[in-house]
Amino acid sequence: RWPAYSGDSIHPLPSPVHAMSTASVSAPAQPAALPAPAAAAQRMTQAQRLRWGMWLGVLGVACFALTMPMTRLATGSVAAPQLSPAFVTAGRLAVAGLLSAAFLLATRSAWPPRALWGSLALATAGSAIGFPLFLALAMPHVTAAHAAVVIATLPLCTAVLSAWVLGQRARPAFWACAVLGAVLVAVFMALKLPESASVGGPAVSLWWPNVLLLAAVLASALGYAYGAKLTPVLGAERVICWMCVSVLPAALVLTLWWWPSEPVAPSAWGGFAYVGVVSMWAGFFAWFRGLDWGGALRVSQVQLLQPFGSMLVAWPLLGEAVSPLAVGFALAVVATVWLAKRMSS
Repeated sequence: RWPAYSGDSIHPLPSPVHAMSTASVSAPAQPAALPAPAAAAQRMTQAQRLRWGMWLGVLGVACFALTMPMTRLATGSVAAPQLSPAFVTAGRLAVAGLLSAAFLLATRSAWPPRALWGSLALATAGSAIGFPLFLALAMPHVTAAHAAVVIATLPLCTAVLSAWVLGQRARPAFWACAVLGAVLVAVFMALKLPESASVGGPAVSLWWPNVLLLAAVLASALGYAYGAKLTPVLGAERVICWMCVSVLPAALVLTLWWWPSEPVAPSAWGGFAYVGVVSMWAGFFAWFRGLDWGGALRVSQVQLLQPFGSMLVAWPLLGEAVSPLAVGFALAVVATVWLAKRMSS
């Protein structure tokens, strides 16, 4: 078994033989002090925990809904490029890593147990590196509405990887809905393939941006699955903080190496600041804590609103018109995800 992790220190688990031999001569052990979030959670009633968990989940999804429009704002379009995808990926990690290091030092957090390093590395590769990199490479070529439809399959992909990583089982009807959602996304992408990129620049096929978006979905699902595996041991806040700190040295070097040499619009720097502070760091505080307090199955339903949030924000922020086709397919994909969640409960 992993050693007990209290947030500030690692306590070896006592063996049963030692416990029996000392039970008659030692005073009853006092319960260890809980970290502040856990102590606050204990003082709440179950109804309060569920209510706060749901609202924290809503806050987390609201933060993540702006990720695609803000990434598009940071990278620009093919016709008017701003920050490079490589710089956005490394820079957001550097910003989140510095904030995470400050948090871990302020809370005097202990190093994660060695047994967790493998899962932490996979969570980092998925959520901290793979997802932002693939998304930044794809966004200059597609609209935020197009990306939102593809990203709408994230809850289903997360369920598939969670079944593998966490050993969870689901009913056959659940997997039928998962396949249906994947087919709907494939049809949407096939309809868009003959079109040119609607964000400016020369006419290009969208097959490569679609591949990048699917890779972003798989990477994020991998990070969510292993993040869920780590959260009961490390705590919600420390999971994302250790993910970012583990790659901070490399992120700082690459950020300086890829620093833009040409002038960049202030709006692009604003989008970059958002994905670094909120999308890569603060949003996970609310999201992971909401999953813990409100129950992962219940709170994850809120994620179905994310595609619509991305489309609505992209309209005033980027001036992108929301096509009826994208809205229709987003509704259909969300319906399959909702059915799948219902059948898995």
